[in-house]
Amino acid sequence: MTTVDPAAGSCPAPLPETERILLGHGAGGRLSAELIGQVLLPALGTAAPGGPLEDAAVVTVDGTDLALSTDAYVVDPLFFPGGDIGALAVHGTVNDLAMRAAMPIALTIAYVVEEGLPVTELRRVAVSAGQAAAAAGVPVVTGDTKVVGRGAADRLFVITAGLGRRIAGAAPSAARARPGDAILLSGPIGCHGVTVLSTREGLGFEADVESDTRPLHRLVAAMVAAGGDAVHTLRDPTRGGLAAALNEIAAASGVGAEIEERALPVPEPVRAACEMLGLDPAYVANEGCLVAFVAPGKADAVLSAMRSRGEGRHAVRIGTVQADGPVVVRTAVGSRRVLDMPVGEQLPRIC
Repeated sequence: MTTVDPAAGSCPAPLPETERILLGHGAGGRLSAELIGQVLLPALGTAAPGGPLEDAAVVTVDGTDLALSTDAYVVDPLFFPGGDIGALAVHGTVNDLAMRAAMPIALTIAYVVEEGLPVTELRRVAVSAGQAAAAAGVPVVTGDTKVVGRGAADRLFVITAGLGRRIAGAAPSAARARPGDAILLSGPIGCHGVTVLSTREGLGFEADVESDTRPLHRLVAAMVAAGGDAVHTLRDPTRGGLAAALNEIAAASGVGAEIEERALPVPEPVRAACEMLGLDPAYVANEGCLVAFVAPGKADAVLSAMRSRGEGRHAVRIGTVQADGPVVVRTAVGSRRVLDMPVGEQLPRIC
């Protein structure tokens, strides 16, 4: 029997041996957080990082703040309107660095290839990844390739790592949101998740919408130039969508948030797909937008800087940080509903 130590303030509650990993454990929601907190971080012991979980870790070397990130991409299908697993892996890694206000210095890429994958498909992915890295202005400096048996990797998995140098004077963190901060969103939500799902299942929505995958580091540089340290928090709402990102930040900072439903930019094809499938666009994955928490005195300047770049031309203010409480959405009719942390997997294999 597991007992609770009142002095410790928490219960270790290990996962029973009879439990198994579910797709939801990789969805970026509550199950993911439980897996990380109860299984993965405790296993690291003294190597486990303190504080909130971030998109990238910041380490200081000889007085220089560097950001380090690692990620794995298992998207199905490998190719979809607006992108593919190669470009997605590069963009996602660059963006994880950017969410800590770090400009990319170098990337690594490893491919886990299933036996039987056509060489033409591997070449197409590799070329796309190389082109994406060149367009982002970051070299791929090392990598690896492994081949596994048929059925062991579902065609192709891509694993990356990224190293970046933090912009001087900027220190965004999930733990730095403050009451009164403006919540800014750089563009439409739901495009990536709907595109991947529609392509995989042949739903037809991909004819009207495409993935928003793109690098965001230059957008972040413009935001920091306009707002400096007033840019308190940055997060790209990938797995679990905007809802997961907002709840992660609120929990890490000990604050609440109120979002205006009418301010959320949801493209009509995404809205139609979500209505048909019974999904909330706020929970659908994105790969080319970010949410920012900015001190109110600098919010207008940062928003203007966002709109000056193509990646942020549709940027909007969607809400305000509250002193406490949950993340809530004020609906078009003036009522409020809680925007809770996602629990399971709505759209598997989208990144």
